[in-house]
Amino acid sequence: MSAGADATAGAPEGVERAARWRSVPRWRRGRVPAVLGLLTALALGGHRLLPDLGVGLGSLWESALPWGALVAVAALLCAALRRAPAAACAGAVAAAVWAVLFGPLLLSGGAAGGVPAGGVPAGGAGLTVVTHNVNAHNPDPAGTARALLAVHPDLVALEEVTDTALPAYRGVLDAALPHHTRSGTVALWSRYPVTEARRLVIDPGWNRSLRAEVQAPGGPLAVYVAHLASVRVTAAGFATGHRDRDLAALGGALDGEPLRRVLLLGDLNTAADDRALAPLTGRLAPARTGLGFTWPAAFPLARIDHVLTRGLPAAATWTLPATASDHLPLAARFGA
Repeated sequence: MSAGADATAGAPEGVERAARWRSVPRWRRGRVPAVLGLLTALALGGHRLLPDLGVGLGSLWESALPWGALVAVAALLCAALRRAPAAACAGAVAAAVWAVLFGPLLLSGGAAGGVPAGGVPAGGAGLTVVTHNVNAHNPDPAGTARALLAVHPDLVALEEVTDTALPAYRGVLDAALPHHTRSGTVALWSRYPVTEARRLVIDPGWNRSLRAEVQAPGGPLAVYVAHLASVRVTAAGFATGHRDRDLAALGGALDGEPLRRVLLLGDLNTAADDRALAPLTGRLAPARTGLGFTWPAAFPLARIDHVLTRGLPAAATWTLPATASDHLPLAARFGA
């Protein structure tokens, strides 16, 4: 029998476990969290290289990309509890990569985009816009509309507007935003004249997108409102085909846009970091400060509601307080 075994013979089980733990070399402790931390760092830094493998793996990972911070935190916590330097190093690397990816977003304005709800002056310089999927089953459309007016918007884009709920939305919004257009289940209210509006056909089976021309300060502004197809996590993987076809068609429509200034608002059912947004981000600039998760409203996990632009100044974005919808409203402020 070894001397180590002699020392613990007859000792309580907890003492034996502690002795075995102390006998493990420090750099061999916490190997599992260390490996997970390093893999997460690689997956964060090289997320564009991660293949879809026919099941949408890359798109799914990029949809959850901000949550990679949890693995880094777990590795660092394990390192502290087990005094495991390997886990500490791996966690620190993962945290550093995450900070490179998302630190600029947080520093640009924080989760609220640097603009408190209700803090935008009515009639002030610049342009304030709001987009909100109001939920077709919203039990309080009037209350939802009043909540959106709290930031004194110049443009409000709504998705999932039903025929039944439309009078309630108009009853609140029309007084502040007298110019209105609707196509199917998407609608736009504007403080400024809407001189042209039409259905935008990007999905022949659905009427959930429109294009309007608004006579905004600074000149004509093409405003697109869109609600794209949803995605599903199935046994076969991340089902994105329908949504991706919508994104490609919307990108093609933007190629034919004659106006210099363009604003796209809507529920794109695509996370902000998902590679699937490329047909739009290759043509328009996302307005994004802070993480600004919008869905689900009860515990937001992803930003699937978006503001994208061309020819407009940089914007601050922020989410508004929850309404009776399953999405949070997203607001953006352009200019002064």
